[in-house]
Amino acid sequence: MKKVFCLLFCLNLSIAPLTSATNISALNPIEKLTISSERFPDGITLNVTLPDGYQENSDKEYVVLFDLHPRSQPYLSGMQDWMSHNGDWPWLNTIIVTYSGEANTSLDEHFESAISGNNHKLLDFFEDDLFSAIDKKYRTNGFRIYSGFTGNASLGLYMLLNRPEIFNAYIAASPLLANDHFNILSQAQEKLNKLTLPRYLFISIGKSGYDEAHLPGFKELSEIITSSTNKHLTTTIKRFDDAYYMTQPVLATAHAIEEIFRDINENLPADSAISKQGGQAIINHYKYLSKEKFGFEVSAQSSLKLLGFSLLEKKPNKALKVLSMAIKEYPESTFAYSALAKAHFQLAQFKKAILFQKIAVEKSKKLIPWHQRKQAEYLAKYQQAAKLD
Repeated sequence: MKKVFCLLFCLNLSIAPLTSATNISALNPIEKLTISSERFPDGITLNVTLPDGYQENSDKEYVVLFDLHPRSQPYLSGMQDWMSHNGDWPWLNTIIVTYSGEANTSLDEHFESAISGNNHKLLDFFEDDLFSAIDKKYRTNGFRIYSGFTGNASLGLYMLLNRPEIFNAYIAASPLLANDHFNILSQAQEKLNKLTLPRYLFISIGKSGYDEAHLPGFKELSEIITSSTNKHLTTTIKRFDDAYYMTQPVLATAHAIEEIFRDINENLPADSAISKQGGQAIINHYKYLSKEKFGFEVSAQSSLKLLGFSLLEKKPNKALKVLSMAIKEYPESTFAYSALAKAHFQLAQFKKAILFQKIAVEKSKKLIPWHQRKQAEYLAKYQQAAKLD
């Protein structure tokens, strides 16, 4: 046991320098944003948590996630930082906006009156005032996520049904659904079928005493969603029955984020239905993701590369054609040229491999030194192979 303890102690010592290299106090700075409008004449104050590196990356634009509960700020910003610090994966760097918690009579009144399903003043604020102020001050990319727990989750569902254009994705953890809260159950089927925008909904619940009264409504809403044939709505329905009530929004957020950004983080397999249709089908799919689903560019390069190299052995000409498509679509990409060079190298076409790799090396000068070094190493490898041929 002493040996084990000493080993663990030594391991902790070896890890400490790595962890202390991060300036934790500088992560996720919080700013105040006060918005005044006719709905909130005294103004409504929000906390805006900027992601790590926001100030340094002055040319980068960001996703926005909004949550109305003031206590959501610490866990959302912490989860966002943890789930994005390895290169935006699986959570793209995101600006977290939460309500400050300062007393606001107008907010309480608008929320309470919205529960009946007949007052849209709060939705008007979201649509007309909230994001115009956020987009004006911060570098946003147009993709918006709504996050809510219990009553705020119900508000998110209410918004999806009545103003789906405000947010691109909705996370609803343990929504209040009893007594047709916000008229959600009575309107869901009709309004979900009318949806014309690509939208994502994550809805979840547990079986705690707090959830119990809303389980029948959750079952009813789940059946409505499942039976819907609207191609524009993508939904994930989860039961976290083994988790405590207050754990529900944390689990919902983690699971939902992975689903929301799955099309970005996971490439199309070469044997997927889309890839089997060829390179142009892949390009068309990513244009849809870029222009309609997300509103910012989602690259098709990696999926084209997977398809191209899957064809290289048996259909080399077709493989080279697919990889050439990536160059045409992304003419400034180091990696598109490097992939085509690698394919020619594997086909023992060394002159062409060197030709395209030289272009990759030139274009890599805009990248970090590590990538520049790797591209130069590939070129040297191809040149050496050409000499030995």
